[in-house]
Amino acid sequence: MANALTICRIALSIALLVPAAFSPAFLMAYALAGVTDMLDGYVARRTGTEDELGAKLDSIADLILAVVCLARVLPAIAVPTWLWIWVGAIFLVKAANVISGLVVETANKVAGLVAFLVPFAIPLFGIAAPAIIACAIATFAAVQEGHLIRTGR
Repeated sequence: MANALTICRIALSIALLVPAAFSPAFLMAYALAGVTDMLDGYVARRTGTEDELGAKLDSIADLILAVVCLARVLPAIAVPTWLWIWVGAIFLVKAANVISGLVVETANKVAGLVAFLVPFAIPLFGIAAPAIIACAIATFAAVQEGHLIRTGR
């Protein structure tokens, strides 16, 4: 069941290639892909069906969703230079954290949720406000994660 949800996420991700970015059909498929992402791990843990295949499939599905979303969304918006710099800085901090030792904390989950919600906010508010909120939370999460790794907590 969990792997079926993950496969649905892959299919929904590929379906995102068809509608225009930010159209109702795009946002619906994107939302459903997000729901399957939240549910597959929960279902696997709940049913005792966690396995290596499911973990790899989940990572592949996450990658496909991210690549497709970037390919569809980025051409549809004008991303300001300051935002590229901020995202790049967050990436560098996260990369350093991964090299030091991966920690998944609540702030990372909140940052992921807020980042997931950004495409829903862009048609309403433009890119700046949602990006500032998402990047601020992601910055906090990355710094907190680095602190936890360094202090061994």
